[in-house]
Amino acid sequence: MTSVRDRALAIVELLAHNVRGLPMSEIGDRLDIPRTAAHRVLADLKESGYVKQDMSTSHYMLTFKMASLGLSYLAATGITDAAQPLLDELAETSGELVRLAVAEADDLIWVAKAQGARTGLRYDPDAGLDIYLPATANGIAYLAALSDERALALVARQGMDKARDMGPGAPQTLRALMDEVQAARERGYAFVVEAYEAGTSALAAAIRVAGQDAPIGTVSIAGPSIRLTRDRMDALAAKVIACAEALALVNRSSPVFARSPSRA
Repeated sequence: MTSVRDRALAIVELLAHNVRGLPMSEIGDRLDIPRTAAHRVLADLKESGYVKQDMSTSHYMLTFKMASLGLSYLAATGITDAAQPLLDELAETSGELVRLAVAEADDLIWVAKAQGARTGLRYDPDAGLDIYLPATANGIAYLAALSDERALALVARQGMDKARDMGPGAPQTLRALMDEVQAARERGYAFVVEAYEAGTSALAAAIRVAGQDAPIGTVSIAGPSIRLTRDRMDALAAKVIACAEALALVNRSSPVFARSPSRA
């Protein structure tokens, strides 16, 4: 049986992906927690100030106290100070959304972004906290920087089923995904067309630090496919790679970047 702590963390993670909240019954059902136990944990989280309940819908949702903790942590790590100017520069140059992801154990997690689109279509999705590796440029760039054995283990952990509900360009088989991973290794960056969702494209490069086998994260450019064509992605590839190299150089400014990522 899972502990109260594990249940509390699972509930927090679930609510982080559902900003409009969820009813207690659905929280319990999704996490396979008895509803009475879910109610007790939610009551404890509510008493601690991390969860609130919308009286009009009875939905439970995270409070800004949780967000404040996250922002305070990011500020303390120095990620924003070290990386934001580089992200801003790449966003201004590309005119598209630029995002930074950091490797944390077996996951890639969004930590910073910069929006370069000033007019017209603006792509700025609510991508959640962690990155789905098989159908994102960031994920494929990250997998390409690992050994096949490690890459396959991470894909097995997330599974390929979710790809069926994503864009038409998402690889539907493990073979198709690993072909894209190998192609990304050969060209030095990854790109996807209508993979994460229809009508969007992205390219990404892994952030690699000398002396570490696995990348510490990835940096990407994403936007509408009508604007971010294959030719334009090829033209921007050198810039995203240069940004990744610059981010690797500033890794000592942040204890998050300086610590070792997951094994290769």
